[in-house]
Amino acid sequence: MRTLLALLFAAGCAFAHVGTSDVYVDGSAGPYSLFVTVRPPNVIPGVADVLIRTTDPDVTAIRIAPTPLTGAGADHPPTPDVMQRSQHDPKFFTGNLWIMATGSWRVRAEVEGARGKGVFSIPVPAVATKVTTMTSGMGIGLFAMMLVLIAGIVSIAGAGVRESQLEPGQEPPPANRSKGRIVMGVTAVLVVALVYFGNTWWTAEAKAYSNNIYRPLNAAVKVDGSQLTISLTNTVTATRRRFDDFMAERQVDDFMPDHGHLMHLYVIRWPGMDRVWHLHPEMTGSGVFTQNLPDMPAGQYRLYGDVVHSSGFPETVVGAIDTPGITGGPLLGDDAAGSGPGVTQGPADTTTAELGDGWKMVWDRGAGRLQLNQATQFQFHIEDANGKRASDLEMYMGMPGHAAFVKTDGTVFAHVHPSGSAAMPALALANPTDNPHANMPGMNMAMDGMTSVSFPWGFPAAGEYRIIVQLKRAGKVQTGMFNAKVE
Repeated sequence: MRTLLALLFAAGCAFAHVGTSDVYVDGSAGPYSLFVTVRPPNVIPGVADVLIRTTDPDVTAIRIAPTPLTGAGADHPPTPDVMQRSQHDPKFFTGNLWIMATGSWRVRAEVEGARGKGVFSIPVPAVATKVTTMTSGMGIGLFAMMLVLIAGIVSIAGAGVRESQLEPGQEPPPANRSKGRIVMGVTAVLVVALVYFGNTWWTAEAKAYSNNIYRPLNAAVKVDGSQLTISLTNTVTATRRRFDDFMAERQVDDFMPDHGHLMHLYVIRWPGMDRVWHLHPEMTGSGVFTQNLPDMPAGQYRLYGDVVHSSGFPETVVGAIDTPGITGGPLLGDDAAGSGPGVTQGPADTTTAELGDGWKMVWDRGAGRLQLNQATQFQFHIEDANGKRASDLEMYMGMPGHAAFVKTDGTVFAHVHPSGSAAMPALALANPTDNPHANMPGMNMAMDGMTSVSFPWGFPAAGEYRIIVQLKRAGKVQTGMFNAKVE
């Protein structure tokens, strides 16, 4: 048996994706098209930033409100806040919302315009990802102010005993001075004790909060022959009921199908990132996923597995393997593979990926530099040797395509669909209708005549990325690999 490395790293945030918590969704509220970006807070309670761009010039107002994604509170939104329209771009709106508890939330957008009203909801996973610390300068300043306040309290107590019953200008007698000193000493002890016990209480509260910082499910990975086994466990336990026990209550067997699969697993050879497999392990036990691997050359691989809990909360479990080579079987069902030049074998930016037989996949990137935290539509198409675009694209697992954005140091991973970065089961929970995909362009696109596919996303950090795009034509999944440098 080959024993593989278990969950090694959780770079940045590992919920929904790795290294980014921003949610990008391309949807529609009734007749109005919306491109939504939600930036969840890093601390809970905290403020989420909401940015909405519409392509429709007749939108007059957008109102937003937060609600839990599931449960009784989901049907009772608070009074919505009016988003601010940009003075420079009338199709761009911004707003802020308080997220008060950890868990699965949704941002409900109510749109008004010349063609009536429409509603669209965006699922947002909200967890604390860090503890904000006080700057040293502020700490020194507050400590100095505390010493002044303590000295003032002690002085006032002593003066009250020593001089409160004397006429103005009268000198306090020795007895009053003695009482004053005693009272000042007792007051000082009481104030210091109050500060000490207050600091003890605050330290306990801070520790309890730090225990509530998000940690992904643990993934123990092993391979026996050609069979991969991923065992998920929740190592987080409830510490104090005063804080959310969301992480402690997570299950490892409550997952919802996403495109018909409980897990979407990307296996990427490292560090060249020249080989990739998009696999779909089956859950064979509580928190246990197994997959018969295909032939894999020797090397190190990193694994990114997407799952979605029944609450709509998505997670990405991360692991790594090091193998001398695997002799496996053929790819079955929706499993697909791809290869390309290593990330160090070409330029930092590429827009073309060779597919064989003269065909290639092209990134319609356009001019200009890639920018951080900017919502962007990444568009791709397939063309033949003569530059003619393929118009026979097919649906792949119910979607026009799939894309993975991976930072070359492994600290960022995002599995994105044409509808955005939100998990499709969460989108369905956020927009419950007779047709749960009615407002999701990625799920109701007509493929006839389609020649390109777009993926909405934004780079969360500077550096070099590999973009892995999978489109299907002629019954075969085509995988294109592109390099992107974000300065």
